Amino acid sequence: MKLKNYCQPLFLAFVILFAAQSCVKQGPMGLTGADGKDGANGTDANETCKMCHNPNTVELIATQFQFSKHEYGEAAFEETGNVGCTPCHAQEAFKYIVKNSVPSTFTLNPATGKYVNNYNTIASAAYGEIGCSTCHSSLHNTYTSSDLPSLTTVAPIAMTMWGGTKIIDLKANGGKSNLCAKCHQPRPFTNALTGNVLDYVALATTTGVVFDGNPTGATNIIKPSYRTHTHYGTVGAIVAGVGGVEFPGTLTYESSTHATVASCIDCHMGAKGGKSDLVGRAGGHTFTAKGNLTTCNATGCHTSAITATNSTLWLNPRAEIKTLLNTLASKLTIGGVDILNRNPDAATNMWAGLTTNNYDGYLNIYDPITNPAGQTNNPSSFKFVGNPPSTWNQAQKDYNATLPTVTLSNAQMGALINFQLCLREYSLGIHNFKYSKALLTNSIAKL
Repeated sequence: MKLKNYCQPLFLAFVILFAAQSCVKQGPMGLTGADGKDGANGTDANETCKMCHNPNTVELIATQFQFSKHEYGEAAFEETGNVGCTPCHAQEAFKYIVKNSVPSTFTLNPATGKYVNNYNTIASAAYGEIGCSTCHSSLHNTYTSSDLPSLTTVAPIAMTMWGGTKIIDLKANGGKSNLCAKCHQPRPFTNALTGNVLDYVALATTTGVVFDGNPTGATNIIKPSYRTHTHYGTVGAIVAGVGGVEFPGTLTYESSTHATVASCIDCHMGAKGGKSDLVGRAGGHTFTAKGNLTTCNATGCHTSAITATNSTLWLNPRAEIKTLLNTLASKLTIGGVDILNRNPDAATNMWAGLTTNNYDGYLNIYDPITNPAGQTNNPSSFKFVGNPPSTWNQAQKDYNATLPTVTLSNAQMGALINFQLCLREYSLGIHNFKYSKALLTNSIAKL
C-alpha cells in the first residue's frame, strides 16, 4: 500500500506535463539566415592516390616488376656496404651519385702515389634494393600524376670504363635511355702499377705486353685472373657505339640506326605480352625484350614485321656476329688452350648458346673456389716465388703449377675486351650491328 501511494503522485505529474505540451501550438519557420563564408577546399587524398594506384597503372607496374631481374635483389644484399659496387646495385647509392654528380674520373693520391676511382658512393648510402624511386625521382612529391614520369637522370654519361673521357649520349625519346645506360655500362680495367684506368688507345695502336707471365714482372700492368672482365653491363656502350678498343682496320666504327632513333623503352618496355617461352613475362616493367619482337613494329621503326624467323633483320645478322665471336675466340689461345672460359651451364652462364663453345666472358684461369675447372695458371699463386694464397691446400698449389701460363700482348688484351663487350651485350649484334661487327672484325685482323 505504501508503494502504491508513492506511485500515484508521480503518475499524475506525468499526465499533467504531457497534456500541457500537447496544447502548445508551433509557429511558422523563421527567415533563412545569410550563408557563412566558404572554407578552403581540402585535398581528397583518396581520389589523388587513385590517379596512380589503380589496376591499370601502379598496381600493374608493380606486378610486372616482380618479373624483372632488378626486383630479385640478390646483388643489392650482397653488395650492401660496398661503396664501389652499390652505385649500380643499390637504390640509395645510385640516387647519391646522381644527386651529387659523382665523377667517373681517376685521381692521383699523393700519399700512395697511385690513382683512385672517384666513382663511388659513401658508406651511409651503400644500401637499398632497386625500387620505384631508383628511377622515378619525384614520387609522392605533389601526389599528382606529374610525379610519375620524372626520371632520376637523363643526362649524358661520362663512362666509368674510360675514366670519364668517353661519353654515352642516347638522345632518342628525350634521352631516357641514358638512365638505363648509367648502370648498364662496362666497368674500368685498371693499371696494376698505377691504379689508373688502362690506356685503351695504346692497346689498339702500339705493340707491347700487358702481362709477360711473371706475376712479379716490373712492367706488367695487368695480372690476369678468372674475373678479369668488363663486368656485365656492356650494352650501353655497344648501343651508343662508343667505348670499345678501336683497332685500325678495314671497317670504320659507325653505328646502326638503333643508336639514334630507338630507345631502351621502345624495345624493352613495349606492350606486355609476347610469344615464345616468355609469354606474359616480356614488356612493360619486366624490362624484358626477349620473345616480344612486336615492339619493333609497334614503334614505327620497321614497316615489315620482325619475327624470330626474319632472315634479313634477325637470323642473318645474329649468325654473322656469332661467327665473328667464335673466330675471335679461336685466336685467343695459349699453347692450344683457350684464354676465354667455357661454361655450358645455362643456369650460371646467361650467355650460354651465344657462341659454339659457350664462352661466358671470364678467363680460363684456375681458381679452386671460383673456377676449379680452369686450364691455365693463376698468377696470383706467385708460382715463381713460392708464395701461393694461404687458403689453397698443397694439392691445389701443385695442380696450378702444372698449368700453362697465360701471356697477354696489347693486342690480345684489347681483343679480349672487345669480345667481352660484344658477347655480354647479349643480343648478338641486334643492339648495334655495325659497331659490333667493326669491333670484332678489326680485332680478328689485328690478331
